[in-house]
Amino acid sequence: MATRSNLSKSHLARPRPPFECIALLLQGGGALGSYQAGVYQALAEAGLHPDWVAGISIGAINAAIIAGNAPEKRIDRLREFWEGITASPLGVPSFEAIPIHDDFLHRLINQARAAGTLVGGAPGFFTPRLPPPFLQPPGLPEALSYYDTSPLKDTLERLVDFDRINGGGTRFSVGAVNVRTGNFTYFDTQTHRIGPAHVLASGSLPPGFPAVEIDGEHYWDGGIVSNTPLQWVIDSQPRRDMLAFQVDLWSARGDFPRDLNEVGVRLKDIQYSSRTRSATDQFRAKQRLRRAAARLLEQLPREALEQPEAKLIAEEACRKVFNIVHLIYRARNYEGTSKDYEFSRRTMQEHWQSGYHNAVRTLRHPEVLQRPDSPDGVRTFDLHRDGRE
Repeated sequence: MATRSNLSKSHLARPRPPFECIALLLQGGGALGSYQAGVYQALAEAGLHPDWVAGISIGAINAAIIAGNAPEKRIDRLREFWEGITASPLGVPSFEAIPIHDDFLHRLINQARAAGTLVGGAPGFFTPRLPPPFLQPPGLPEALSYYDTSPLKDTLERLVDFDRINGGGTRFSVGAVNVRTGNFTYFDTQTHRIGPAHVLASGSLPPGFPAVEIDGEHYWDGGIVSNTPLQWVIDSQPRRDMLAFQVDLWSARGDFPRDLNEVGVRLKDIQYSSRTRSATDQFRAKQRLRRAAARLLEQLPREALEQPEAKLIAEEACRKVFNIVHLIYRARNYEGTSKDYEFSRRTMQEHWQSGYHNAVRTLRHPEVLQRPDSPDGVRTFDLHRDGRE
């Protein structure tokens, strides 16, 4: 795992970038989520502490740990969470000490560890229901999911200061889906008082995990509808100049599969990538129109500005600028369809290191932290893979 950071020293490494808001956007992806912890470590060491953290599913959990702790404690709390849930769930020796020399053996070990998660759960996260749901009377909560997530509630209460989250220092948003209506809902500190239930709801992927009741309604994992909070953040008003780090755990781009295992991997990647790039492209088009509207309004006479049509256009006009920095986990060849529930210590450390080093490489490009000068006021970056925008 990446080395421990010295936040007090690294915070002075560079001045704050010239943006009104630094946002950290965390996609869902289960066991892949330690990649986000590695990204955050690199950002924290660079003094890039977010003003707004938003997440879905495992991203909601990481977001809560970040927003719910002081900056100097966040990495240690993330490490405590990830090391805790990747301990062997069955209390037997794990596969961590087995040397791995090829992808075939690595895949077998990962699959064995994923099978252990299915049987034994993940400590401090979820445990299998006994008796299993198909032996429970219909209608009972225990009949609606394979696992009990009450251990995660205890973990959140131990690692997250929810008073701090609700204190307003860092804006916090998590997304979930209303089971009854099918509508997507964001629980946001500007509209809700956040507690463990909101974070649990965002990560309650059925049929593995149970729905979470909040104010008389039941909610499932937000990833069922949208696995990224990108659009929620960049479309929120009032708009502000924003530097957004979008940390994705599923890559929409990938090689054509060579076997059925790779077919399953590509299918999951495409399903859960949530068309992040498409959303970014659509936002760029919107901003082009908004900036054009702002320029046009400046040229209209005062009497024209009083017209209802002009006032309507003025509500959308915008000269704000946005840098959207994509940090996307690219799975290794040996990772299969179980990569999102393969909670082994070795793999967790691999993901953490990958996120850390990808973020470090991205931050070496100074233009990432500079205000965009493009006509639409939007620049997008995906630098860590090939060094190109």
